[in-house]
Amino acid sequence: MSKQERPESTGGFQPDMVLDASGLHCPLPLLKAKQALAGLSAGKLLEVRSTDAGSWRDMASFTELSAHTLEGREQCDDVYVYWIRKAGDAHR
Repeated sequence: MSKQERPESTGGFQPDMVLDASGLHCPLPLLKAKQALAGLSAGKLLEVRSTDAGSWRDMASFTELSAHTLEGREQCDDVYVYWIRKAGDAHR
């Protein structure tokens, strides 16, 4: 997939970090997201882009089982975009 085909939507979110996990297969998008979250401060927003359909389920399950919050997610063609807020956000 070329950059021109990637959705430009940000879902109205202003991420602090963007992780492009396009082309990676399960479980790599989730593992990369966990690594990225580990490097962020509490309350920061991570945007993850993935082309792995299994990530739709994986990201939701991960945030339900962790203290992190799935602020939103969307699918645009074959790209799945997630916004995950790192645990410790004062808004929670």
